Amino acid sequence: MQLFRFLLSLTLFGLFASLHAQNPGADHGNKFEQLGTLITPPNSYHAWDGAPGPDYWQQRADYEIDCTLNTEEQRLDGSEWITYYNHSPQPLRYLWLQLDENQHSPKNDNQYFDPSSIKPVMSEYELKALETWRGRDKYGVNIEAVADENGQALEYTINQTMMRVELPETLGPGEHFRFRVDWHYYIVDRVYLNHLLEATGNAATLPRGGYEYFPEDDNYLYTITQWYPRLCAYTDFGGWQNNQFTGRGEFALTFGDYTVRITLPEDHMVGSTGACLNYVDVLTPKQLERWEAAQTADAPVEIVTLKEAKAQEKAKPAKKTQTWIYHANQVRDFAWTASRKFIWDAMPHSNSDGKRVMCMSYYPKEAYPIYSRYSTKAVAHTLKTYSKYSLPYPYPTAISVEASNGMEYPMICFNPGRAEPDGTYTEIAKKSAISVIIHEVGHNYYPMIINSDERQWAWFDEGLNTFVQFLAEREFDADYQSWAGPPHQITAYMSMPKGELEPIMTNSENIKDYFSNAYLKPATALNILRETIMGRELFDYAFREYGRRWAFKHPTPADFFRTMEDASGVDLDWFWRGWFYSTDYVDISLDSIKWYKVDLENDPESREITQPVRASKPFRDLSQIRNEEAGIVPADEEDPELQDFYSNYRPWETADSVTQQKIVIYDEPFSKKEKQQQFSDKNYYELHFSNKGGLVMPVIIQWTYEDGSTEIDRIPAQIWRKNESAFTKVFVREKQVKAIEIDPYRETADAGLSNNSWPLRQVPSRFQVFKKHKIESGINPMQRANGKYTDD
Repeated sequence: MQLFRFLLSLTLFGLFASLHAQNPGADHGNKFEQLGTLITPPNSYHAWDGAPGPDYWQQRADYEIDCTLNTEEQRLDGSEWITYYNHSPQPLRYLWLQLDENQHSPKNDNQYFDPSSIKPVMSEYELKALETWRGRDKYGVNIEAVADENGQALEYTINQTMMRVELPETLGPGEHFRFRVDWHYYIVDRVYLNHLLEATGNAATLPRGGYEYFPEDDNYLYTITQWYPRLCAYTDFGGWQNNQFTGRGEFALTFGDYTVRITLPEDHMVGSTGACLNYVDVLTPKQLERWEAAQTADAPVEIVTLKEAKAQEKAKPAKKTQTWIYHANQVRDFAWTASRKFIWDAMPHSNSDGKRVMCMSYYPKEAYPIYSRYSTKAVAHTLKTYSKYSLPYPYPTAISVEASNGMEYPMICFNPGRAEPDGTYTEIAKKSAISVIIHEVGHNYYPMIINSDERQWAWFDEGLNTFVQFLAEREFDADYQSWAGPPHQITAYMSMPKGELEPIMTNSENIKDYFSNAYLKPATALNILRETIMGRELFDYAFREYGRRWAFKHPTPADFFRTMEDASGVDLDWFWRGWFYSTDYVDISLDSIKWYKVDLENDPESREITQPVRASKPFRDLSQIRNEEAGIVPADEEDPELQDFYSNYRPWETADSVTQQKIVIYDEPFSKKEKQQQFSDKNYYELHFSNKGGLVMPVIIQWTYEDGSTEIDRIPAQIWRKNESAFTKVFVREKQVKAIEIDPYRETADAGLSNNSWPLRQVPSRFQVFKKHKIESGINPMQRANGKYTDD
């Protein structure tokens, strides 16, 4: 008997395989398969669960830098001592350093590799942009000396933005090497280059650092970034990250401690990464007194006031110089700013771990109306929110500098926020300042603490950061209209022709639409993952675990994917595969509805439903609703000075027609009384769905009943496992349904709203029901597939 069953099962399996082979992969591909070789395999450095493995290691580089700013020649001179620690198991014969200022040199490939064309009408900037390299011969880093501790010169080779330094002896595992680099470069006019590169359409390659000149008062504002020769990252997953810096793909860097001495005219105010060690030497007694008062203030205190800044920018330039000394521990980079024009305010923020952080802003008078009111408060709000979703902020300061651009470095960032000349400002200008401040301060977490390789994966810091920015904005103002996060805002991009798109996992240098790909789409994906796929509790726990595991380390995307699954117990490979490795989009279509009731008289009939319905209602997205349910109080309600933003409405879309069909099943009948008791109040709705966009997602169904009440069903994405193109599902309702809408909160980024709604206005079809289903009993599914039925 056992042998007979075994042979029968083999026969049936063979029949099934034969039938399946006739139409292989028609409806079932690999969307729910594990990622496998799409992600890097785990090893002893990066473990199976997404945590650092038992043999994890990372390098270290400490810096002692002396620099002098020449404000007449716009030149920066520097000398630095670097101590490099080889914690890897690999002996090193040379070191790679980044020379980012060579981005501006005419010898760099990025001056030539972008296409260009002539338009019927060309602006002056557009014409100059045809030759971005012309007139820039003096720019780039000039290396004056490279020597070891004993003063012996070291051989080096410069390859555009990279410099290889030959070691006198192989640097073995566990050893360190100390050497000196002397250099200088001329500072670029950042604002002019911004205009020039914007004319080329390559805004992603805009210069991060340089100076801005104010002709009306003959002053400069300096943003000194990527300014010193610094070690490239050397990691267990990529070796040396020495891909050229073209201005787009940002940085992969090594943690270390910094002591930096900045010498410049004594009338300049300085803000910097780290903590200042000599305020007593560089501040006036009154400024020092205000700084001390700011340590315990509950609102921003102006250490340099608007009146003082206005007077300073009109005064004669100072001839004397002074040196500011800053120190920072365990940072991956160092940046600073200086100007005679700066107003400076500060207030403390108390971390969840009890540590005090000084939140500060530096800004010219042109930004005073916005920055004096919002900037430092936005910095403190960012730390509060990001710490909740990641880890307590570990550094002593967090600074926002108004410099008409956005860029981030440890403890300091540069943001827009200018008012009109008459001191007024628009809602857009205010919102832009707040959003960019939150975004750039948030970068302290991604990638300054959780240290991803931006040169390889732009989304891995920009996307994660933009997502948490969205959370912070909604906790700043419940009606904040964020530019990234709400799913319905990404649909136009995701449904573009395939030739215009690339997966999120595309290398930073190869992305066509950088902003949509690296910022908007991953932020939206994570918002959907939190609100719709996993739920807030599971997501937040796993997201915090990722931050805890990889703080001050070098994670890869595989570590993030694995940690999110490991800490939540949710298999998300289908989600990473669809959102991060494909260019599919979401368009789930409700193709038809069939409405049935049990035939109480055994007299089935069918009808066709074709009446459409149209309506409009206020739209509030899911994150706003969930925030209210969680009792999250926006910052603007706690602080009356922070104004509300506007609300948003959208029309609910509708559909065109519904069809029905009849069904007859013969079997043992119920009595009429039994039917009345069990089935008279039951409505059976058979919904037919198809996947037109290719991206599998959960199906959210809102039912509106004849009495005006509503109900929502959430069907998990796994409904598509056996057929990724279409499925049918029956729902039993005691109330009659008036209308059905798919994705009512627009939470899945569904791009095809026209096929998301169906009306119900006709009477249902009837079908018979019996106590037993004799046709089904005794029939093997393989026999049914082969068209052979028996009653035996």
